[in-house]
Amino acid sequence: MSNATPFDRSHTDGLLSFLAASPSPYHAVANAAAHLEKAGFRQVHETETWDATTGGKYVLRGGALIAWYVPEGALPGTPFRIVGAHTDSPNLRVKPVPDTGAHNWRQIAVEIYGGALLNTWLDRDLGLSGRLTLRDRSTHLVHVDRPLLRVPQLAIHLDRQVNDGLKLNRQRHMTPVWGLGKTEEGDLLRFLAEESGLPVEDIAGWDLMTHSVEPPAYLGRDRELVAGPRMDNLLSVHAGVAALTAAAGRGADAEPAAIPVLAAFDHEENGSQSDTGADGPLLGSVLERSVFARGGSYEDRARAWAGTVCLSSDTGHAVHPNYPERHEPGHHPLPNGGPILKVNVNQRYSTDGSGRAVFAAACDRAGVPWQSFVSNNDVPCGTTIGPITAARHGITTVDIGVAILSMHSARELCGADDPYLLANCLTAFLGE
Repeated sequence: MSNATPFDRSHTDGLLSFLAASPSPYHAVANAAAHLEKAGFRQVHETETWDATTGGKYVLRGGALIAWYVPEGALPGTPFRIVGAHTDSPNLRVKPVPDTGAHNWRQIAVEIYGGALLNTWLDRDLGLSGRLTLRDRSTHLVHVDRPLLRVPQLAIHLDRQVNDGLKLNRQRHMTPVWGLGKTEEGDLLRFLAEESGLPVEDIAGWDLMTHSVEPPAYLGRDRELVAGPRMDNLLSVHAGVAALTAAAGRGADAEPAAIPVLAAFDHEENGSQSDTGADGPLLGSVLERSVFARGGSYEDRARAWAGTVCLSSDTGHAVHPNYPERHEPGHHPLPNGGPILKVNVNQRYSTDGSGRAVFAAACDRAGVPWQSFVSNNDVPCGTTIGPITAARHGITTVDIGVAILSMHSARELCGADDPYLLANCLTAFLGE
C-alpha cells in the first residue's frame, strides 16, 4: 500500500500487484490481512473473548474481512466510519464433480458465478485458484497461475452468423478444456494435491475458480488507463486497506470522532446472502462485540449506530464512447475524473442528499474531484451492498466508486489516477 501524493502512480502500481496476487476472494483477504499486519493490526478470532485494548484489529471469515482501528480515548458509544466493499467477481467456478469431457477431450465442469460477460471468457488462457479444505477443516490456498484451461469458441466457418449475435449456452458452451485423453475421476484433485504438496486423501472439500493469467497492465499512449481483472471490486478493497492504515497511523484526539472500519464482504455478485455476505450477520456482530468489549451497553450500541456512516465503494459505469445512448445524457462519468457518487431514487443505491453532503465533504478535505452517476431511465440499474447495509443495520450509507468500462468482463478498464483519488477520499472520510 502506498502513501504517494495524488497522481503518483505508485498507488496504482500497488493495485496491479494486488490484483495479480488475488485471483480469488480467499487470496484477496489474505493479502489485505498481510498489509494490515505490516501496519500493526492483529487478527482476533470470533471464537475467543475480545478485550478493550486499543489499536488495529481484524477478523477473517472465508472470503470476507472486517478490520477496524480503536484509537485512544474511544468511548463505548463512539460511532463508526465504515468503508464497505466486496471481494468476489464474476467467473467460472468448479463443480463438485469436476472431471468431465467428450470426444477424447479432457474438460473441467464449471458453474457460472455472478453476472459474468460470458464471451470475455472465450479463447482466454485460464488458471485455477481458490482453497482446499482438509479433513481437519484447515484450509490451504491454491494459485495455479499459468495457462491451464481454455474455453474454445466455435470457428466462424462452423457458425457463419456468429458476428450477427453470439449466443452461448451456459451449460454446453462454457466447459473449458485442459487436455486430451480419457476422462478420469479424481484427476483434477490429484493434480491440485500435487501442486499444493498435499496428500490427496486428506482433501475433503474445495472452493475453486478460474482466472485469466494475463497480468494487469497500464494501457494507452500515455499509460493513462489500467486494464486488469477483478477491479470490480478489488480496486475498492485495495483503496480501503490503504485508507484504513493511513487513518490508523495519524493518531487521534483525546476523544476521537469515530472508529474507522473496513468491511470487505464476499458473495456480492450473487445477492450477498451468506455468512460472509453483506446480508449476513458478520458486520453487525463485529461492531457489537467491539462496543461491548469496551464496556458498552445496548444504549451505547444504539448511540454508536445512530452516528455511524458507511461509504459503500463499488465500481460504476464510465460513459462508453461506442454506446453513449445507453447512458443518462446529463451524467457522463469519465476515467480520471475522480470517484463517482451513485444515485438511484428506487434505492438500488442508498445515496440521499445527506449522504451526498458526507461524500462531498470528504472529497473537499482530500482535494479530490468527483462526479455523479445515475442510470438512463430505460436501462435498469444494478445494485450494491449499500442498500443491504443501510436496511440491515439502520445506518446512513452512501454509494460511491470508480467509473470503469467492461464491468463484469474477465478484464476491465479504468483510469490510472482514479484508484488513488478514491483512496484519498476514503482516507479523508475515515479520518473525519
